[in-house]
Amino acid sequence: MRLGTRRSLMATTQSQMVADAYTERTGRSIELVGVTTFGDVTKAHLAQLGGTGVFVTALRDKLLEDEIDFAVHSLKDLPTKQDPRFTLAAIPARHDHRDALVGPHKFADLAPGARVGTGSPRRIAMLSALRPDLEYVPIRGNADTRIGKVTSGELDAVVLASAGLARIGRSADVAQIFEIEEVLPAPGQGALAVECRSDRPDLIEFLSVLDDPRTRSAVIAEREVLSALEAGCAAPVGAFAVDDGHTLNLTATVVAVDGREAVRKSAAGSPSEAANLGRLLAAEMIAEGADRLMGEHSH
Repeated sequence: MRLGTRRSLMATTQSQMVADAYTERTGRSIELVGVTTFGDVTKAHLAQLGGTGVFVTALRDKLLEDEIDFAVHSLKDLPTKQDPRFTLAAIPARHDHRDALVGPHKFADLAPGARVGTGSPRRIAMLSALRPDLEYVPIRGNADTRIGKVTSGELDAVVLASAGLARIGRSADVAQIFEIEEVLPAPGQGALAVECRSDRPDLIEFLSVLDDPRTRSAVIAEREVLSALEAGCAAPVGAFAVDDGHTLNLTATVVAVDGREAVRKSAAGSPSEAANLGRLLAAEMIAEGADRLMGEHSH
């Protein structure tokens, strides 16, 4: 079986983990097929691209052309609008959902004016709320490139997803992991998505052995909040949910780009009603002015 993956170290590492898990569970051998995506080659900042689908389209094209059987994505890269041609056959158990600070110092110990690199408007807004006295520098490139900017002294720290750093063996570089009270993660952060064509029921059934129902209900709720708020604009949205087997607890926030204002809400409900919970919470946030925060920055 052919598994399509982006070519970065992070992507191939997480795709290999998924391939190994399938082989272990089913005995089927799986070959990785590297695919270069638009998000990998463009020099534009991801914030300008809107982040939706730039890493995904090329992999989906290969599925349609039958050059690969299935693809593994970082769930947060998947557009929230479902494309009926494709099925999310498995969402494996999530790894660490949190954001991590990489550098020699903890966040509180960074000197005023220190330069912190991140490619994410969400991280910039939430970190600005905690420490408006730091300089936030938009950066892109893979994890190694970003960490290299700290090593070289160009930046004092960078912020990356904790799960990704663990996957590529760079956890030792982490100075601090932000708890969700400080920085709420991107919807779906830390989770992977296994996707194939909708017209292959046999394959969907095969791939579903790695699906983790609790992770799925949590990320459905998170992504539904994002989907309902995206109608507003590209303002920073964070969301995190936990399904304990009985109850789904969801927290979400929208933050003004400068970090000065935020709307943050929580809700709880049944895991089977995950999408509904996300939509209801988004509606409550809009009623409290979330869309106004977004409207100020709409393009």
